[in-house]
Amino acid sequence: MIMSQRVETTVAGQVDGPPDGRRLGLALLVIAAAQLLLVLDGTIVTVALPRIRDALSMPDADLNWVLTAYALAFGGLLLVGGRAGDLFGRRRVFRVGLVVCVGASLLGGLATNGTMLITARALQGVGAAIAAPTALSLLATTFPAGAARNRALGVYGAMGGLGSVVGLLLGGALTEYLNWRWILFVNVPIAVAILVGTRALVEGDRERGGLDLAGAITATLGLGSLVYAINRAGLHGWTDGVAVTFDVVAVVLLTAFVVLQRRGPNPMVPPRVLADRGRLAANLVNFLVGAGMLATFYFLTLYLQAVRGYAPMLTGVVYLPFAVGMLVAAGAIGPLLLARTSGRVVIMVGMLLAAVGMAWFGLLTPDQNPFTVLLPAQLVTGLGLGLAFVAVTIAGVHGVDPSDTGVASGLVNTTQQIGGALGLAVLAAVATSATAHQPAGTAPRDALTHGYTTGILAGGALYLVALFVAAFALGPRADRRGARAGRR
Repeated sequence: MIMSQRVETTVAGQVDGPPDGRRLGLALLVIAAAQLLLVLDGTIVTVALPRIRDALSMPDADLNWVLTAYALAFGGLLLVGGRAGDLFGRRRVFRVGLVVCVGASLLGGLATNGTMLITARALQGVGAAIAAPTALSLLATTFPAGAARNRALGVYGAMGGLGSVVGLLLGGALTEYLNWRWILFVNVPIAVAILVGTRALVEGDRERGGLDLAGAITATLGLGSLVYAINRAGLHGWTDGVAVTFDVVAVVLLTAFVVLQRRGPNPMVPPRVLADRGRLAANLVNFLVGAGMLATFYFLTLYLQAVRGYAPMLTGVVYLPFAVGMLVAAGAIGPLLLARTSGRVVIMVGMLLAAVGMAWFGLLTPDQNPFTVLLPAQLVTGLGLGLAFVAVTIAGVHGVDPSDTGVASGLVNTTQQIGGALGLAVLAAVATSATAHQPAGTAPRDALTHGYTTGILAGGALYLVALFVAAFALGPRADRRGARAGRR
């Protein structure tokens, strides 16, 4: 492995100095806004999927790719984006990522068919993969270690969880009162404003080394093949020839990725980054959370519009309890608990609450009063996920060597995005199968509701697995380290 070497950085005549309070406030606003934008882009199209299908004449089987293309590109290239920031300058790479997002958003808003839209969504994911890990690295280089950095990390973690729900709310409003194309166009002025504010960010030191492009390509294409195989099998059965072929391709590519990581000179994930047991466990929890959360939004949106007949705006408003739960947990309760107990305990409490909320969703019926199940279940689930996001974000980057901040922060986002892509594919297949196997004569609304709730319950099972990972994989040393991080 090539050892990294620090290089002092200046950018366009700017010399980074110690940030004052005003500059730190602006820096936090810029980083939080960027994280919110990049995460909400993953879900903002969800509420508009029926309108997109009708406008672009897309088949139902292709709709989930509008979500999956973004998540796959985002997750598959995040680690390369983080490493690029370490090598070429975090602030510079952050700006490049935002510019790519602007161009892709314009392309998607002007899409004339499904292929063009899915391509634009994949390019949005590429831009997000470049910008997101460098944003977290810039947070670490801009904010001094201790209470200021931990408060900033708490806000960053809150934006990661809250962004998904804000995307649903904003997507509903834009689709209802303007046009579904504005869910893409809206990125342009926001990204431009963030670009203007990047002067407040501290560049930090650069590293020497190389990029593992071969690893990024094999990982992304391998995961894409796997997702396609799962989607295909959900429609045509697990013995379908095309599905089996893509399964084989996925195995070959992902095996090649593992070999490259073990033998390559510049692996995407240096072994030392995952040598920490607590960091490894935190990322596994993040993967499971992502797997359950994106699929849940997908199922609830289809339930609200296909079964209940809600308009896009009302669908977005219905997600308010989720947003409230996320905001309260990540912005207030989570940091308070981390100051008094360990990260492991906070994650376990969060996963238990989230699993309870998912079980509550399992009681949904086609004509049920939303105040008995839909709204309170969202609040409980949002509280649980908000707690988990804050603790997992801190555990994922705590104690990492400064030379690996880009990789470690990229890994936090990677696990959530890849989990979302794979989780949506698997749980959608589960839901489709549950719907298809309803007894003959079952009303369509009942069959659809049964499928959606089955998929949601399967997502709740993933949260229980995450709870046990936190309980047993976050050992005593990692437990104490998480507690200290919360108190600083």
